[in-house]
Amino acid sequence: MKRIVPSELPVPKLHGHLLGAIGPRPICFASTMAADGTPNLSPFSFFNVFGANPPICIFSPARRGTTNTTKDTYHNAKATGEVVINVVTYAMVQQMSLASTEYPPEVNEFEKAGFTPEPSELVRPFRVKESPVQLECRVKEVVETGQGPGAGNLIICEVVLMHINEDVLDAEGRIDQRKIDLVARMGGNWYCRAHGDALFEVAKPIGRLGIGVDGLPEDVRRSTVLTGNDLGRLGNTEQLPDETRVNEYKLTDLADLFLEHQGRPDALREALHRHAHELLEQDRVEEAWMTLLAFNDR
Repeated sequence: MKRIVPSELPVPKLHGHLLGAIGPRPICFASTMAADGTPNLSPFSFFNVFGANPPICIFSPARRGTTNTTKDTYHNAKATGEVVINVVTYAMVQQMSLASTEYPPEVNEFEKAGFTPEPSELVRPFRVKESPVQLECRVKEVVETGQGPGAGNLIICEVVLMHINEDVLDAEGRIDQRKIDLVARMGGNWYCRAHGDALFEVAKPIGRLGIGVDGLPEDVRRSTVLTGNDLGRLGNTEQLPDETRVNEYKLTDLADLFLEHQGRPDALREALHRHAHELLEQDRVEEAWMTLLAFNDR
């Protein structure tokens, strides 16, 4: 492992390492308004949601690394105490990138990037009509983490009104992750699209008490075939299949494997582990467990 002491590295290089390692990062497409009414629109990937009661979002228009100057979004948020956070989808990512250009304060990025300004209801900054989710926010606090180049300015916002395009909702009224097609920031010029095969589900262990990786049989825990993700899935199981079910599964679904590797226990173990890995890739956890336990019951 390469060892890096942040204080010993030039800020631009440290910045690159941080952005390359910490991602994908959601994008806050922040719409603000200057005190004189000039609209401003700019994206920031130092951003996330930090609570639901009250609903809090925080983003950081950091100080410029080259000139140590602060950004229009920072000044507008401090001056007016209002901001609209628009989410960014794949369909608008190129225009969003264009809006990140360092235009002078008097330039309207809505016009430059070709976005449609939509009047907000509770705050003055415009919403981005093309964004499927728009959050009208009031600024609760601005925390300056430093005064040097690259220092963060945390804009802590409370969401006072949400607007959600019904086209991205499922039948139960929840935001469908397959429909919203979000993008996120990576290092350098790289982005990530949350779409298609990039989407996958992981069952949350909330409400259950899995046996844990330390509770797995030793030959499973030390397997050279099963991955860390495989062990995590197995460890999230609360109760193992009983012996009767394992034996039935062994006689029906695993009979060919046992016949093929008869008299070769090491080869059988590896074959069963490979089969269990394939089942776990398909999220068929119980069948994977019965496959692994079948070896112990041979």
